[in-house]
Amino acid sequence: MACLLGYNGSVGLSADTTHQRLHVMKIYLGIDVGSAATKLAVITSQDELLTHLCLPTSGNPTSAVEKGLRQIELMLPADTDISGVAVTGSGRYLAGALVGADLVKNEITCQAVAALSYLPEVQTVLEMGGQDSKIIILRGGMVTDFGMNTVCAAGTGSFLDHQALRLGMSTEELAAKALESRTPASIAGRCTVFAESDMIHKQQTGHRVEDVLYGLCRALARNYLHNVGAARDIKAPVVFQGGVALNQGMVRALAEELGMAIVVPPHPEITGALGAALLAHECMTEDKVTSRFKGFSISEAESRVTNLTCQDCPGYGEMSHPSRDGQVSDHRNRRRAKSPRTGETN
Repeated sequence: MACLLGYNGSVGLSADTTHQRLHVMKIYLGIDVGSAATKLAVITSQDELLTHLCLPTSGNPTSAVEKGLRQIELMLPADTDISGVAVTGSGRYLAGALVGADLVKNEITCQAVAALSYLPEVQTVLEMGGQDSKIIILRGGMVTDFGMNTVCAAGTGSFLDHQALRLGMSTEELAAKALESRTPASIAGRCTVFAESDMIHKQQTGHRVEDVLYGLCRALARNYLHNVGAARDIKAPVVFQGGVALNQGMVRALAEELGMAIVVPPHPEITGALGAALLAHECMTEDKVTSRFKGFSISEAESRVTNLTCQDCPGYGEMSHPSRDGQVSDHRNRRRAKSPRTGETN
């Protein structure tokens, strides 16, 4: 895989050391800490995906980040240098304090950047994760509108995982089974409670499992479009990202509901981390500064979260300040680079 050779020209290096430095590969790390899964992606200085991984957050984002860093280090080739790190996801501020992130970005920006890197002419991004779902409208490579689900979990990966568990199959088996459907059952998908009750009723009245499962996919697709996609100007090309995009039943259901082709990029489950890595590269190249990355071994460092009350808020809202080794991460002072591809900041 091609890479950019980096050399700082430090005075006093031996011939052997100089030779080693000439062959150091600059790489950039993106970390997406979600409620269900934590994803890491590493790219080269030519924005090519070098390696990646996805592991369950399991309610402990600190542990997930620690494990992810240990695993990703073992996957990297020798003579590589982490030249920039960006974090995103619901746990981005905690992750940023743990790893010494150079950039903290929201999920909308990172998902948009990942989609644009794969399909520059993309106009709509559909994203479904473990606990939330999003829609991003782009025009001319810029984010013009977006939406997110509110309190309903219908149309997210967690509900599909729950149904697979209830039926004694994996999510992969559920997706494959749904594709076998020829006469999908009608399932109420506006609420997870009603959807599950409807599924059970359909099974008890003799509907085939594959028809019930694909009926569920269609119901979740409709719910997503009526909730998250309501009043949004959805235009092709449409890119589908997030872990749910691995479910071909959902891909087919969304394509049928929209009447449009759905494009699924390689590794759709890590697009948030990939977008973060791309932004880290962009930011560090523009700023020409040294990365603040603290290394792969963070388990020995003391990390904690301090809860404070904001005296400036009318409702005296609670603020969480993650810290590592006694250094508090101040969200307000983090670098807020604006991406020319999205026009978005944090």
